[in-house]
Amino acid sequence: MNDLWHNVWIYIAIMAVVTYLIRMLPLTVFRREIKSRFVRSFLAYIPYAVLGAMTFPDVFYSTGDMRTAICGVAVAVLLAWRGRSLLTVAVAACCAVALAQGFLLLV
Repeated sequence: MNDLWHNVWIYIAIMAVVTYLIRMLPLTVFRREIKSRFVRSFLAYIPYAVLGAMTFPDVFYSTGDMRTAICGVAVAVLLAWRGRSLLTVAVAACCAVALAQGFLLLV
């Protein structure tokens, strides 16, 4: 049992070091302000791209049925494309999934 806790503390220490390096390396490498418009615009879009890459695939497996997930995504994309608010898009997508699941139960 003691050996198990010893390994856990090693894992926690390694993760702390990795997390610290990920946060501190950009500050030490880029000491001066980035002047290039291209690099600055590229770095501005990274958080959105990472968030989308992490969440979008999970949307299709969140309902348990791919057909209802596709209905929800279609409604969300359509409303977002039309410029609706985030709350409107989320509620409408949830309602679309609920209606699609109800329809599939009837069929």
